[in-house]
Amino acid sequence: MRFDVITLFPELFAPFLTCGINRRAFEAGWVDVRLWNPRDFAEGNYRRVDDRPFGGGPGMVMMAEPLWQCLQAVRAERADLPTTQAPVVLFSPIGDRLDHAAVERWSHSAGAVLVCGRYEGIDQRFIDACVDVQISLGDFVLSGGEIAAMALLDAVARLQPGVLNDAGSHQQDSFNPALDGLLDSPHHTRPETWQGPQGPVGVPEVLLGGHHERIARYRREQSLSLTARLRPDLLAQARERGALSAADDRFLHTVQLDSDGL
Repeated sequence: MRFDVITLFPELFAPFLTCGINRRAFEAGWVDVRLWNPRDFAEGNYRRVDDRPFGGGPGMVMMAEPLWQCLQAVRAERADLPTTQAPVVLFSPIGDRLDHAAVERWSHSAGAVLVCGRYEGIDQRFIDACVDVQISLGDFVLSGGEIAAMALLDAVARLQPGVLNDAGSHQQDSFNPALDGLLDSPHHTRPETWQGPQGPVGVPEVLLGGHHERIARYRREQSLSLTARLRPDLLAQARERGALSAADDRFLHTVQLDSDGL
């Protein structure tokens, strides 16, 4: 799997690629990340990559030609066949929002070329001619696409076999199909009683009993309760897929009764 990142600030990626547990994926080449600066492909003494927008307006716009030349160099080094060229991804507010299902698909792909925009954006002609996919992290705007690119790379890397110490760790993540797309349950660790700011707080008793079925049911109910309260849309989707059991529905009914004060 190879991701080529086109960015004006490749230095931002250095700590990301060498720190944390995901560095295993990058250092071992399981997720091969290569950085390209379009400024290296710009003309003139100043290597200019941006200019004022036609029609006026604030800010600057990234020029199409340096990006195009950079992409050509990426294509040449990748040596992909015309029929299997890696898709070009642009991080953009108009893109589809990145979710777990999309990350799963990318984690089983051969990679992509990730374009990180800056300033007011990129010349639309480059987008129309070269971009295959647009991705958004949410309804807000970042200074550039680098953080979004790191988010995608991080999410993909942690799904690679051998990256996490426990191979089953990511299966308990929120939104994972192993949890039927629900939110994860709360987690606790030592000490059994924490002397918190409002006094001693203990761990839920069920987690200390060693009864695996009861623990599993408790965690499932916590997951259902959290999802019902914070992301009812995820719960509705799980119900539509037939992912909720009769026991799940009984528990949710009691939660609803409690919230109604009955």
